[in-house]
Amino acid sequence: MTSTLGPWLFAVIAFLVLGVAALALRQLLRGARERAADLDRREQRTAAREARLDSEQLRLREREAEAARVQAELAAGAEALRAERREVLEHAAGLSAAEARAELVRTVEQQAKREAVLTVREIERRARVEGEARAQEIVASAIQRVAARQTADSVITSLRLPSEDMKGRIIGREGRNIRSFEAVTGVNLIIDETPESVLLSCFDPVRREVARLTLEELVADGRIHPQRIEDVHERSQVEVERLCQRAAEDAVAEVGLDELHPELLRLLGRLRYRTSYGQNVLGHLVESAHIAGMLAAELRVDPVLVRRCTLLHDIGKAVTHEVDGSHAQIGAELVRRYGESEDVVHAVAAHHNEIEPQTVEAVLTQAADACSGGRPGARRESVELHARRLEKLEQIARRHEGVYKVYAMQAGREVRVMVLPEAVDDLQAQVIAKDVAREVENELTYPGQIRITVIRESRATTFAR
Repeated sequence: MTSTLGPWLFAVIAFLVLGVAALALRQLLRGARERAADLDRREQRTAAREARLDSEQLRLREREAEAARVQAELAAGAEALRAERREVLEHAAGLSAAEARAELVRTVEQQAKREAVLTVREIERRARVEGEARAQEIVASAIQRVAARQTADSVITSLRLPSEDMKGRIIGREGRNIRSFEAVTGVNLIIDETPESVLLSCFDPVRREVARLTLEELVADGRIHPQRIEDVHERSQVEVERLCQRAAEDAVAEVGLDELHPELLRLLGRLRYRTSYGQNVLGHLVESAHIAGMLAAELRVDPVLVRRCTLLHDIGKAVTHEVDGSHAQIGAELVRRYGESEDVVHAVAAHHNEIEPQTVEAVLTQAADACSGGRPGARRESVELHARRLEKLEQIARRHEGVYKVYAMQAGREVRVMVLPEAVDDLQAQVIAKDVAREVENELTYPGQIRITVIRESRATTFAR
């Protein structure tokens, strides 16, 4: 039975499959015919749209042609009107077109020149105002950026003592120690009622610093007598020279310069204790160098060269009491002698207008010098004038033969003159005192009176072995 149904079942299945396939084929054919019909309709619409566009394009061409014709007619009419108006204007003005054009050109040219002159003047005025404002801004900015400590040096130094008994040891028997100390150092030693304190008074800050170091070591050691005072004083002088050398090296490093010649460095260090109108000269040089460097940077000039010129511009003040001439010219000779460039030499020589400044570096050196010295409170003229008077006192006494040390004491009210005993006898010492007094009266103006003391001292020293 199973074997009989097998072929029939297979035939039925095959028939069903063929029916389904025929149905699917009819549906596909129907969809293809519908799509073909839709495509035909779209082609018809596209053809109609293209026909309309061709018609519109044709109408546009016709309109453009009409517009071009009308524009040509208008242009011809405008040209005719211009020609007619030109004839009317020429007849009314009595000028031809060329003459009128030339007249118009002259008028416009004159007006343009006048406006150009006014414009140039306005530009110059604004440039001058803006330039002054910019210069003030640059200078003010440079000064404000310098945070230098500014103090006016005093002529008195206070020294603390470990005990009140030390004052008696400093004075010594019958004042021997204090007299020896003042004779060796050239500094007034003031011992008053101030507890555990003495004062060192001298117009020369270097001499005062040496005396301070000397007295500090004597007090710390406790042995105070004339011979030891001289030994300690010599060591203190060496120490002050070392401090000056270190100060000069620090100044050069602070302003960012290369190494200087050793002799220039030594002279620069001597300015550590020098003042100009109450302003420390070395501090003034460092401050001026910073200001000059900032000004140079604003103006796009080499700041290193400008700082070098400014740091050395007052180097002549280290030797002005030894060499005749202004400190500017002395400084220029010094920097030339020790290998500085001609730009530096010129800036140093011209910083007080003794010669005409010819370089930007010289002008900036002048400006920085004026900025540093001209700030309110930077300088005190009265102190400087007093110091100059004291220096003049010492110079007057130093002129005489046989004099080897001169000290102005007690704020210039006394001058102590040390003479060589083998070169000056007692009678000659009295003559020197009278001559110095007469010269002081003739050359100086001072309040009150000045006592001239000539000291002639013989000393014999030997050693027990």
